[in-house]
Amino acid sequence: MGIYVIRMPDIGEGIAEVELVAWHVQPGDTVAEDQPIADVMTDKATVEIPAHVHGKVLALGGAVGQVLAVGAELVRLEVEGEGNFKENQAPAPAGQAQAAIESVAKPPAAAVPAPAAPAPSPTPSPVPTPAPARSAAPRAAAVARSPGERPLASPAVRRLAQDRGIDLRFVHGSGPAGQIRHEDLDVYMAGAGQPAGQGGSQYVQRHGEEQIPVIGLRRKIAQKMQEAKRRIPHFSYVEEIDVTELEQLRQRLNQLHGATRGKLTLLPFLARAMVLALRDFPQINARYDDEAGTVTRYEAVHLGVATQTDAGLMVPVLRHAESLDLWSCAAAITRVAEGARTGKAAREELSGSTITLTSLGALGGIASTPVINHPEVAIVGVNRMVQRPMFGSDGQVVARQLMNLSSSFDHRVVDGMDAARFIQAMRALLETPALLFVE
Repeated sequence: MGIYVIRMPDIGEGIAEVELVAWHVQPGDTVAEDQPIADVMTDKATVEIPAHVHGKVLALGGAVGQVLAVGAELVRLEVEGEGNFKENQAPAPAGQAQAAIESVAKPPAAAVPAPAAPAPSPTPSPVPTPAPARSAAPRAAAVARSPGERPLASPAVRRLAQDRGIDLRFVHGSGPAGQIRHEDLDVYMAGAGQPAGQGGSQYVQRHGEEQIPVIGLRRKIAQKMQEAKRRIPHFSYVEEIDVTELEQLRQRLNQLHGATRGKLTLLPFLARAMVLALRDFPQINARYDDEAGTVTRYEAVHLGVATQTDAGLMVPVLRHAESLDLWSCAAAITRVAEGARTGKAAREELSGSTITLTSLGALGGIASTPVINHPEVAIVGVNRMVQRPMFGSDGQVVARQLMNLSSSFDHRVVDGMDAARFIQAMRALLETPALLFVE
């Protein structure tokens, strides 16, 4: 038998180190050739690392959240034959392999609750013993119920609890199968130290704490946002846009072609307006290398689409948005966003954007100050669409669909006047949507 060491491979693109974000094996497991053993994250994407050979896992090279250099030991295997580990190789620091095994076999220390201090021995006290019902009264946080579990209680008890402001999820039930009775409400109120009718569990003090390690994609997001705010002098510009005609056009196109060509959201219209407006403002479709002191302007519009995923915010890239019609653009946005949400986006789909579009949909609020996706120099944010009364050209009040664009720019590269003119150009296109189709 021999020992085979799998080292962190060179992923390319000048990447010198990666972060461990998941292990697919544990010490003692048997792995086959090409079986995934770990996921690592670069600045651009999550990469799956496979095993090179068959073998039994002896030790792991690090814990989730640890940063490894290219060439560092990733996994140590026991294999048939000689293996690739030589005795004259520099050994790992004493205890490193065992520490790695323990660190991945156990949750992080921050997630392990500290052991409870031993209860002090009871001592005689002249204080009278409380009544049994009051001493047995549970505190609000003492009742353990699984998420979504509905406490057992009669309609009369539920009405009384509602009148008293009591959340039944935190009340101990003394009846069969934990059913909550009227007297349980009295005991709960007494135990919470509040008279009946003056509040419930929402007023009980809570003291829990939880430490969440910032690792994986969340760490990359934090680093990227910090870098963007540290390096880029942002300024934001907000403009209100009347999208009544645009929304009517969108709904009409969906009625005519939605079944055969797919439904259109507002995003492909916004992308089209950006593409056309950028022709007159090339300094906004650019990337700024502040280390070299150069600005690169692009004829192609590689549109970043800010996408919320279960793991955090990602920005997949829609390549050559200038060459796409509305339906092609809509399909491409759906494809790259879905790839980001499912973790199936290719590395080249997560980098290289020249300007970014971000939208929170119905949660977009009135205005926002989006953070520029470094090293780009601009980001266009879409806020919530609302219907408001407006004065028409004849002085009559009419209902109109209004929406704000909240955009941020790099003031080192983009002057305030140019930013305002760019957004006004987009506004003119969106408020007269026929112009979106005129070259």
